[in-house]
Amino acid sequence: MARIAPHRRPQYSPTERMAILEIRAARCWSLEQTAKAFLVTAATIASWARRVDEQGPDSLVRLREPVNKFPDFVRYLVQRLKILSPSLGKVKIAEILARTGLHLGATTVGRMLKEKAAGKPSATAAQTISKRRVVTSKYPNHLWQIDLTTLLILGGFWSAWLPFSLPQCWPFCWWVAVFLDHFSKRWMGIAVYKAPPTSEAIRALLGRTIRSAEATPRHLVCDKGPQFWNDGFKAWCRRRGVHPCFGAIGQHGSIAAIERFIRTMKELVRLQLPLVPLHREPFRRELALVLGWYNGHRPHMSLDGRTPEEVYSRRRPANRAPRFEPRPRWPHGSPCAQPWALVKGKAGTNVELDVLFDGGRKDLPIVRVKRAA
Repeated sequence: MARIAPHRRPQYSPTERMAILEIRAARCWSLEQTAKAFLVTAATIASWARRVDEQGPDSLVRLREPVNKFPDFVRYLVQRLKILSPSLGKVKIAEILARTGLHLGATTVGRMLKEKAAGKPSATAAQTISKRRVVTSKYPNHLWQIDLTTLLILGGFWSAWLPFSLPQCWPFCWWVAVFLDHFSKRWMGIAVYKAPPTSEAIRALLGRTIRSAEATPRHLVCDKGPQFWNDGFKAWCRRRGVHPCFGAIGQHGSIAAIERFIRTMKELVRLQLPLVPLHREPFRRELALVLGWYNGHRPHMSLDGRTPEEVYSRRRPANRAPRFEPRPRWPHGSPCAQPWALVKGKAGTNVELDVLFDGGRKDLPIVRVKRAA
């Protein structure tokens, strides 16, 4: 370098300039000592030190980019998806993107969202049930759960005029009965009633659901409501080889899976419907749209990011397919965010977000990631 004329010497790259400043700080060199060691002028070193705080790709001095740093367009995709579907959390966004071939960790998604949208951490309390007789689902259609719930219409059950309460029936609310396969978290059947259904109506719904699924559950878990806790319902189950199991009174965890499903269903319905329809058929169509998206496109943390339909049908999960790798210098065989998947093509692929909405509903996204043109 000393034999080359100063105006012909190659320039130091931005990362090399930062390395030179780090060496100067570590050795406690003066400007002249540093300039002599690296064959530049003292004014050049002083100029680098003044511009060390510059940011962006055009900065004069910058640190070496970490190998595991994602490009800026990945951050844009995450923030764009959050804007399009605000109800999605960081875990759900990570699971959805993993199904499209872009694997990010939940903490990485959280960091990317903090720049524009800071969300509160959601704390979930785990409840443990210690019972002598506990049935654990081992395969699809091994254990179903059934429960009843209400969906409010307009103002709900309270009024400012006498008698200060409204009856729990139509036109103030709909009664909804749902069946859930515990192993796959897939909803199996649903029915809408104007008033609390009778035990005969529940038996008829269960018979239709069994015929539609072409499968009979081994166990059926329910609460001790009057529709289930009677001799007629127990005899009906015995004739069809179904073993009814009843949850403990006052124990919320006894039917926790279907309670969580009902909560999710209500949240999705409220997001889609500011006003619940008063007519049965429009309401049933909206429920079928929401629950169809729930089965086919909503990943579950308890299912390792798979959808209920993938688990129930034993299909290969989308998050196990070969993934895109947007980091250009990421080693080919290095691990990625869970679940692990092979790299599709070469590293450094530019991708773009393609979002469709099931039925035109903003909170029912169908997300795809494809190569940028």
